[in-house]
Amino acid sequence: MRASTFVYPWDVNGDPGAAARIAGLGVRQVTLASAYHSTRALTPRHPRHRIVTARHAAVLYPADPGRWQGRRLRPYAAGDWAPGDAYGEAAAALAGAGLDVHTWVVLAHNSRMGEEFPDTSVVNAYGDRYPWAPCIAQPETRAYLTDLAVEAAVRPGAAGTELESLGWYGLPHLHAHDKTSGVALGDAGTYLMSLCFCPSCRAGYTQLGYDADESAASVRRALEPVWRGETPAGGWEAVEKLLGGELATATRAWRDSVARSLQTEVVGAVRAAGPEGFRILLHADPDSYHVGANAGVDPEHILAVADGVVVPCAAGGVGLLAPFAAHAVEGNVVAANFPVVAGMGGSPATLFDDVTRAGEVGATEVRLYHAGLASEEDLTLVTRALARLR
Repeated sequence: MRASTFVYPWDVNGDPGAAARIAGLGVRQVTLASAYHSTRALTPRHPRHRIVTARHAAVLYPADPGRWQGRRLRPYAAGDWAPGDAYGEAAAALAGAGLDVHTWVVLAHNSRMGEEFPDTSVVNAYGDRYPWAPCIAQPETRAYLTDLAVEAAVRPGAAGTELESLGWYGLPHLHAHDKTSGVALGDAGTYLMSLCFCPSCRAGYTQLGYDADESAASVRRALEPVWRGETPAGGWEAVEKLLGGELATATRAWRDSVARSLQTEVVGAVRAAGPEGFRILLHADPDSYHVGANAGVDPEHILAVADGVVVPCAAGGVGLLAPFAAHAVEGNVVAANFPVVAGMGGSPATLFDDVTRAGEVGATEVRLYHAGLASEEDLTLVTRALARLR
């Protein structure tokens, strides 16, 4: 089973042994970040540093000034954590070690853009803005995301791309010093707290025949039991119980149509810009009402549009693969994404068994998160597991 690991440019640049060490794990491919959100990352083997702080979302290559001239929304250049063409430098080193290089592009997740242009952000039913979550219903934001996807995905030498957060982002966010877990929201509460009521979304609800103010008030009323400590059990059926079936269906219809059209537009634009055979995968969740880095999608639709999906399989949970495997046709990729950093909840010691189970469910490839963050012990266990799988 073809295996790829995620890597940041700063894991490779400045470390002469990094590319060969990654190739030695037994992977055939690396998924290398070309556009990424803010983060603080450990680099446990790098000869020059141990911590890299990416202070804001940025592209990790020189953006094309002609593409972005005169536009309000444009990608931010990286600072000292990824200077110059950091992506290109790392990609060359990894390709030189015999690895296929695919781009890793984070899209609708950008705190700096939300801070500088608050009108671009998701607005919840209480009027709170989420600066990390651009609203994908807004035309200007959609145009920005489409052009960013094209530029960041189709880098020189890349054989494909993996697009993260190509859909609705909402309340969940690994924010600095996050303090939002005091009330257990469950899937239903998370959905309700992620519904957007910015002007574009309000217009969308109006087009469906619903008054936006009344709808927001209904969401607030639906959340009252949650604030009292009543965690809603279940998935979509819990949303319908809290909000009422008719309004729940309407909100989902609006959001699904927005996400599907954006996913179709972005994949089409990337495909038109890429070379023949360029593979386009989405980080995806098979429940379209889910939000976050693994965007909620309709499995049948997305596998008809893109070449495949990368599916989160943390803690050995491979159940999310099944809906995609059921709709996959010849040529589709269903990649099981396993965290292998033990300190971040990954389980490199069970990787062989986890990948075997994933294959039985329908996975065709495996992704490993993340070669740059893992300890030596984690990487040793990964190498042994991949050797057994071969």
